[in-house]
Amino acid sequence: MTRLFSPATPAESLELFSFFPWKNVPQGAATTCYVALHPRMKGVSGKYFVDFNEITPSSYARDVALARELWDFSNKLINSVSKP
Repeated sequence: MTRLFSPATPAESLELFSFFPWKNVPQGAATTCYVALHPRMKGVSGKYFVDFNEITPSSYARDVALARELWDFSNKLINSVSKP
């Protein structure tokens, strides 16, 4: 009998619908560690890196009005659950 109709594990389900290749923990942490610790990155701030390379974030990530809207929504959400 094949596993075609048998339940998949959660990881298998995610992998099936993922558009990005999976990385292990060291691979996933490598760029963050490089940017945080490498001497050439001293003084670099406010940049976006993927696989050791600086890239330009999407237009959504650069949208100041959208950022303000998200900030305000987040504050309202936190305030709504943190008050007694």
